Amino acid sequence: MKTFYAEEQKRHDPKAFLSSGAAQPNPEQPDRVERLLAGAKAAGCEIVRPRNHGLGPVAAVHTPEYLDFLEHIYARWQRIDGASAEVIPNIHPIARNGSYPASAVGQAGYHMADTACPISGETWQSALWSAWSAVEAAEAVMSGASAAYALCRPPGHHAFADVAGGFCFINNSAVAAQVLRRTASRVAILDVDLHHGNGTQGIFYARPDVLTVSLHADPVRFYPFFWGHADERGEGAGLGYNFNLPLPRKSTDAAFLQALEVAFQRIRAFSPDALVVALGLDAFEGDPFGGLSVTTPGFARIGEAIAKLGLSTVIVQEGGYLCDELGDNLTAFLTGFGGKSR
Repeated sequence: MKTFYAEEQKRHDPKAFLSSGAAQPNPEQPDRVERLLAGAKAAGCEIVRPRNHGLGPVAAVHTPEYLDFLEHIYARWQRIDGASAEVIPNIHPIARNGSYPASAVGQAGYHMADTACPISGETWQSALWSAWSAVEAAEAVMSGASAAYALCRPPGHHAFADVAGGFCFINNSAVAAQVLRRTASRVAILDVDLHHGNGTQGIFYARPDVLTVSLHADPVRFYPFFWGHADERGEGAGLGYNFNLPLPRKSTDAAFLQALEVAFQRIRAFSPDALVVALGLDAFEGDPFGGLSVTTPGFARIGEAIAKLGLSTVIVQEGGYLCDELGDNLTAFLTGFGGKSR
């Protein structure tokens, strides 16, 4: 299996975020890349640099207003007397259906859901190359590969069409799904990250051509709190095309795999032409976020189970944070899925 990754993705290096109101080191660190690359290589993957695909694939799922913000906000922020070194919002609108602020501070609050996605001078290019890795993986599958892995960093599934959040800026899984739609009538997205893929859900919530399915820690007491509940089924033409499977905290391999079978039943009923797997490795029992308790052998079983769907598959990296087993967990998933033999 080919792994798509560009070195520019390491340049985004966020310093801090607020956790329960206290400043903490940001866990979405460039070192994640080295662990994941080692894991992909151990699974027999070939590392391939993606091409520059321009803004087209990204603009297919994100608003021009938002992309203009991401590209230019850091330079504008530096002109503010006494501003923080990174762009971090200090105000958020209660509603977003009114006027659009001209102020950089106001726009930061408008386009950033939380303090976990600080923007530096390197963020825009890192996020673009991350998205282009997803584009390249999708195009590889469209060209006949049974599967491809996009080592996307920064991750993407918390990014809405016009809002960053949860370490995410461009929604790589959504970008990959939209690229696949060029040749696939229906695409399913299966998100197995610890956290609900609220941005992915939001982007496709009113669409019947992309089924979104997410397994995650129950958000009633866990990030992202306001999305990911079982009664969120889609709206308008998309009603019935969103399916959430919230899991109790500390759920183990058995519970996760049981929920995965329920997810598969919904995916089979949708009969997609292609699949995007939003792969979070932070469901691991030793991940710093500590929400679920999937083991390293469990990730191999998850990969094996997904492969049995028999769908052309783009695997897009989402969460999974610094711990000794991060690379091993990726190796386990990719080897379980089929590794270089698929």
